Amino acid sequence: MKAVRQYAFGSKEVLQYEEVAMPTISNNEVLIRGVYTSVNYADIKSRIGSKAKGDFPFTLGLDIAGIVEDAGNTKFQKGDRVIAFPKAGSYAEYVVASEQLVFKIPQSVSFEQAASMPTVSILAYILLHEVAQVKPTDSILIHSASGGVGTVLTQFAKLAGVEQIFATVGNKGKAAYVKSLGADYVYTYENFVEEVLTQTNQKGVTVVFDSVAGSITQQSLSCLANYGTLVQFGNSSGQAGTISTSDVHSSCRNIKGFSLGTTRKEDPKRLAPIVEKVFQYFEDGSITIPIAEIVTLKDVKRAHELMESRQHKGKILLQLS
Repeated sequence: MKAVRQYAFGSKEVLQYEEVAMPTISNNEVLIRGVYTSVNYADIKSRIGSKAKGDFPFTLGLDIAGIVEDAGNTKFQKGDRVIAFPKAGSYAEYVVASEQLVFKIPQSVSFEQAASMPTVSILAYILLHEVAQVKPTDSILIHSASGGVGTVLTQFAKLAGVEQIFATVGNKGKAAYVKSLGADYVYTYENFVEEVLTQTNQKGVTVVFDSVAGSITQQSLSCLANYGTLVQFGNSSGQAGTISTSDVHSSCRNIKGFSLGTTRKEDPKRLAPIVEKVFQYFEDGSITIPIAEIVTLKDVKRAHELMESRQHKGKILLQLS
């Protein structure tokens, strides 16, 4: 079978499209023939260098949409349409996944939409409803709102009836797109603190969703209301955010962190009921994820170039078969 592997960290040129051995399944595992996988910013970070040197070669990719080829001793059957979080990357024609991390796709949901949703939609639902426990009376700030998670977070927040949805984007050209998703106010990173404070009568928002970290974390605290919550779930800036005890003590604010990767490893059974709820939104059309571009697996370097340009709107998919 064909797969994309890398033997060193670096630019997109380290991605090698090559012939590899077919994977085999063990107990409670499923073999899946991939149809599409999504490209996530986490793939870029892993390619550049966030794994131990001893892990080479490895295959990138977090999630996949495909067809069960061998169901083994699991509850699935050959031919089932599924999404999954594979054991060893998803940039491959065939992958293996634990039964607990494989979920059937409803018949009314296309492979393209199914492939766009696993990581970003499940994460967005958990962040909004379980971690932040957002209420309609809240005012929230979503950073990187035109990205994968931000796109879905904004739509979920609108469906939940959130009173004020603030958002940030990398450039003003994305503002109209984010507003079409449900954001009330869209700003760039240069001026969001002042604008948020102005719109909230200097009180600040009650919840911030921060996937950027670095200096954005400290700036976010500058416009977070007393008793508010900062939800930290990524560091796309490549820098750690700085938080001190004085940021939370007298203001009664709190900081919450969440990782879908950690949850897949340590509490996978938590995901099944969330996947069911998320698919309902896709089935009734209340949530959609635009597909920015579909690229063949062989042209993976182009997909990474597009992701790194940050000029796309919606998800980038790799066609696997």
